[in-house]
Amino acid sequence: MTFRPLHDRVLVKRVEEESTTKGGIIIPDTAKEKPQEGEVVAIGGGAIKEDGSVRPLDVKAGDRILFGKWSGTEVTVDGVELLIMKESDILGVMA
Repeated sequence: MTFRPLHDRVLVKRVEEESTTKGGIIIPDTAKEKPQEGEVVAIGGGAIKEDGSVRPLDVKAGDRILFGKWSGTEVTVDGVELLIMKESDILGVMA
């Protein structure tokens, strides 16, 4: 199944965090926080401005992004956990 977000929404897959620290300490799953970094999987057509024109989004599929801790709505598509969020919830694109 394919999924295409609408308007200024973005579909994001979280990037898995390392399970060990640089010092070699293993972090159990219960102590991990959900990562605030992800990869854009799909984007909507763009934000609709007041005059009816469409403003294209600043991100594209494949971009690595940072987003807020409580951003987005968790969904499952084809057994994969993803987030749907507005473009305004994205804090920045990692170069």
